[in-house]
Amino acid sequence: MIESLLKTQVISPLETRFKMNQQLVHTVKLKFTKEFNSTPLMIFSPGRINIIGEHTDYNDGFVFPAAVDKGIVAGLFKSNSDQSTAYAIDKNEKIFFQAKDVKPSKSGTWHNYILGVVAEINKKNLPLGNFNIAFAGNIPRGAGMSSSAALENSVVFGLNELFGLNLSKEEMIFISQKAEHHFVGVNCGIMDQYASMFGIENNALHLDCRSIQANPFKIELGEYQLLLINTNVKHTLSDSAYNNRRAVCEHISKLLTIKALRDATKEMINSIQDQVSKEDYQKALFIIQENQRTIDASKAIIEGDLNRLGALFYQSHEGLQHLYKVSCEELDFLVDATRDNKNILGSRMMGGGFGGCTINLIKISEVPSFSKYISKVYFKQFNINCSIYDVNLSDGTHIIK
Repeated sequence: MIESLLKTQVISPLETRFKMNQQLVHTVKLKFTKEFNSTPLMIFSPGRINIIGEHTDYNDGFVFPAAVDKGIVAGLFKSNSDQSTAYAIDKNEKIFFQAKDVKPSKSGTWHNYILGVVAEINKKNLPLGNFNIAFAGNIPRGAGMSSSAALENSVVFGLNELFGLNLSKEEMIFISQKAEHHFVGVNCGIMDQYASMFGIENNALHLDCRSIQANPFKIELGEYQLLLINTNVKHTLSDSAYNNRRAVCEHISKLLTIKALRDATKEMINSIQDQVSKEDYQKALFIIQENQRTIDASKAIIEGDLNRLGALFYQSHEGLQHLYKVSCEELDFLVDATRDNKNILGSRMMGGGFGGCTINLIKISEVPSFSKYISKVYFKQFNINCSIYDVNLSDGTHIIK
């Protein structure tokens, strides 16, 4: 993906980022027109951050994501040939397929996000024909900002428009989710697809992953802002560990004869403590605590209590590190480096874990000096550059006029 990379203290201002997004749109439209000799329908589908609430979505719990102004730009149009073509501009790669007969790609990567969406649409027996798509993005690689959900949503949203499939947005996000389950092999929850599709500018969404209903919360941080710091590592355990933890949660729910851990209390899991390992007990305990933290965070935002919100960030990270055990040395280092800084109210890892970003609640005036400091000490510790991004909260997947 095309990356807005900040290795020291230089932060892209809003006007600069707007120009970068406009350039991305121009590039995709130009490449599509040149490759397919037609004018595309243009779609923007955003990545997302998560204020708080990790691994609670597949437990029917609450999450607190927001769409951001970095994402996937896709151009699509009906094919005038007997095949479909998908063109990943950033990678300069193409795949060819029949829209009515798709199978998972053995080479994996980005192919299966697109093919999986097409397969799930076909299961609904909708009038889908061959099409062409070209896409590029500016979601930082490996940042845990859900470029996969953004790509899936851009495909299903664009095909819905092109072929008049009459899918609702809710139907579309479940198509995106099932594509990831069946073609990618990651049993993700619904948070990423929901946030990318339904995002509201300047708002985070407190989403109930059981009812699939969300309440928007306008994010007003005053003299503070959200800052992402990317470890630029992704440890190979990430996908298998994700599926393992989901299986643990489902197993404990069955022991408790409940639908999901969203319905559990600490007293309930204490009652079966002798039937599960210490590690699995701790995982279930984390989910219960993290689910409550999303509710507490929504109250803190309503009350403008940023100190409370920051404290919840640190509590979330400690649970992810010690109970759910999805953090890593690099993430822990970045969080620990903020603890004695009075201008930073909170920090935690964001996303599935084993790499990706921390999300930090930091005083705006502190950003340049802290960015310079953390870049220096992180490189000294790991011999890797971290990357620093600021983000603005965006509307969800939409047609680019």
